[in-house]
Amino acid sequence: MFLLQAAAAGAHPLSGTAAEWIWLVVLLPLLGAFVNGAIGILTEWHPGPFDPDPIHTGEHAIPVAPTLVERAETRAPRLMSAVEGQDVRTRTTGSHPVVKPSDHGDHHEDGHEAGAHAPPVRHPFLGLVSIVGVAVLGAAFAIALAIFFAMLRTHPETPFLARYWDWMSAGTLDVGVTLQLDQLSMVMTLVITGVGTLIHLFSVGYMRDDGAYARYFAYLNLFVFFMLVLVLGANYPLMFVGWEGVGLCSYFLIGFWFTEKANADAGKKAFVVNRIGDFGFLIAMFMMFWNFRALDFGTVSAAVAAQPVGTAVVTAIALFLFLGCTGKSAQIPLYVWLPDAMAGPTPVSALIHAATMVTAGVYLVARSSAIFAAAPVASLVVALVGALTALFAALIGLKQWDIKKVLAYSTVSQLGYMFVAVGVGAYTAGIFHLVTHAFFKALLFLGAGSVIHAVHHAFHEEGVDEDAQDMRNMGGLRRYMPITFATMGIATLAIAGVPPFAGFFSKDEILSSAFARADGSLLAQASLLGVSGSAWLYLVYAFGIVTALLTAIYMSRMMIYTFFGPNRTGGDLVRHHLHESGWTMTLPLVVLAVASVVGGWLNLPALLPLGPVEGLEHWLEPVVGAATRRIAADSPEIPHGTEYALVGFAVLIALVGIAIAAVVLKPQRLVPKDEAPEEQGVERVLRDKFYVDELYDRAIVRPTLETSSKVLYQGLDMGIIDRLFVNGIGAKLPQLLAFMGSRFQSGQVGNYAWVLLIGVIVVLGAFTLR
Repeated sequence: MFLLQAAAAGAHPLSGTAAEWIWLVVLLPLLGAFVNGAIGILTEWHPGPFDPDPIHTGEHAIPVAPTLVERAETRAPRLMSAVEGQDVRTRTTGSHPVVKPSDHGDHHEDGHEAGAHAPPVRHPFLGLVSIVGVAVLGAAFAIALAIFFAMLRTHPETPFLARYWDWMSAGTLDVGVTLQLDQLSMVMTLVITGVGTLIHLFSVGYMRDDGAYARYFAYLNLFVFFMLVLVLGANYPLMFVGWEGVGLCSYFLIGFWFTEKANADAGKKAFVVNRIGDFGFLIAMFMMFWNFRALDFGTVSAAVAAQPVGTAVVTAIALFLFLGCTGKSAQIPLYVWLPDAMAGPTPVSALIHAATMVTAGVYLVARSSAIFAAAPVASLVVALVGALTALFAALIGLKQWDIKKVLAYSTVSQLGYMFVAVGVGAYTAGIFHLVTHAFFKALLFLGAGSVIHAVHHAFHEEGVDEDAQDMRNMGGLRRYMPITFATMGIATLAIAGVPPFAGFFSKDEILSSAFARADGSLLAQASLLGVSGSAWLYLVYAFGIVTALLTAIYMSRMMIYTFFGPNRTGGDLVRHHLHESGWTMTLPLVVLAVASVVGGWLNLPALLPLGPVEGLEHWLEPVVGAATRRIAADSPEIPHGTEYALVGFAVLIALVGIAIAAVVLKPQRLVPKDEAPEEQGVERVLRDKFYVDELYDRAIVRPTLETSSKVLYQGLDMGIIDRLFVNGIGAKLPQLLAFMGSRFQSGQVGNYAWVLLIGVIVVLGAFTLR
């Protein structure tokens, strides 16, 4: 049925090819989510009476019933690591494995129990969950590759649309469940399924000791499903379904270990902040339909292309769309949720911050390129917010000690670069950096996960109560983890913009585009707040250069504190337990390292003809070419001499940043956490993230809670609704009616006869009058 409906696309070049299987790419992760979700529910079900012997988790003791996990221990011994001869029993409480009180320790972010010397009992269906979770993503990636090669052969100039059923049809509104295959959605699909497969494989080794292993993979598969709906949907409402879906799944995954309040709060924070941006997305859709009577990409783009440049309606739509982007892609002022998202497992951070959710906003702007190209003021706002976010986050990253927080602010900063690109109309450059960033940022997060896994294991084995994510507790790990060190080193050079690594090519293209658009483009001709667009664009370029310097510094600082200098994890007994991660964790690192090296060849600039020149530029031409040309307007080509100078300057900036970090962070300055001096002045401001969270808490969160408590709850709910209606009218009216009714219940037959007679007269009178 699906194939017949997809074939209805007509005489499209992709008809009859692997493109007709695009529905399966979307469906496979959903299937994995259902299977692993069912396994998770079955193994966490409590079928019998409660065990009077409580299991402790956190500060609370909870009675635990016999579960199917216990039954499966005897049925599937080969899928488990049974604990023999020890008084330890693992229970699944809906969050993570817990042990008997005598063995309970502090839970850390990688899913293990610190302080407990007995290994936890693993999930009874560990093998099945692992196979399903990884295989569905691997199969989706294989099908996506087949579709990609079909597109290479046919060179389609128009999208391939596969409509499966009608969704909303009323008046002129016609929205169907339709998937759209074009060059842009194909790039995103390959990144999501390809990098997603590697992250799923890494999770097998990283999460294997977590009792909620099946639930974790169910959430992870569901997340990828919604992300594929987002990038393959052929209209804004279907994109919004995926948009909301990834927001919901991020709430599940960030708060995965929800028994710890900080983790649950981080999930709620991400969910609430993203709803603010989603409001903008919704308003933009309402305005599109009101003005263009359509919500599919093709019709809206054609309608906008027919509009004059800079109309108020198109500008407003673009700004509301960008409001949605600031939430999902963590730009000022809605970036505050993303650093707290580190509460989730590290592979979740890699998936959210590299290949999926945070790139959704960049994809939305690129997909809506016709709208933004017709709204130069809105595009200027996008570029300025992106540049400011990039610089702001890079400054904060300079003084973070949690290795995952460093990478979180790095993600916010790199997303700022992407918005600079799409803001100045260099849509290909933005997507190019999205792709290369997916490679090296996934590598950095997974590498950080490998480090945390090793350090936490060493602390765990010796009962050391230290933070396994604090870089001051690391040092010298290159001797113990050579693969992790080498691969993370490649990713660091890539993100710093050192040639010939992938990040150099994409970041250089963004900076060059910002510089070029400052002369002759629609943006240069526009004005914002009384300042010419040209001046704003030169400021954007300057912010980008400074951010490049800061990026090289804080990423080199991370590498030096983690892998160089003396080892600070503890004594010889602790260091004895440090070792490289297993193959399921190191193989994804190696693959991503290769991609971080060769990824720049996807779009080699014309001044470096080392292979196919501007391959991605030509590939995306049918989708974003018209918008790029419209916004570029009369921008002259940058002379090769100037371009070489810009490239050389960017490379010099990166090398200077690395040198500064190496000179400042000498081995004698790399001291353990308890010996480190307290930050003061500017350092403290950067460490505390410019106190933005505290500002939001005092200006927004607390007043909102106070209003909710005193006005809405105590005043409206308790004071008016409860007192007046529930305890007042609601309580007194029945009493009054009962009293009045009791007056008629006198027991006198004559009274009843009179009531009956009056009733008959009223009824007869009513019929007579009618």
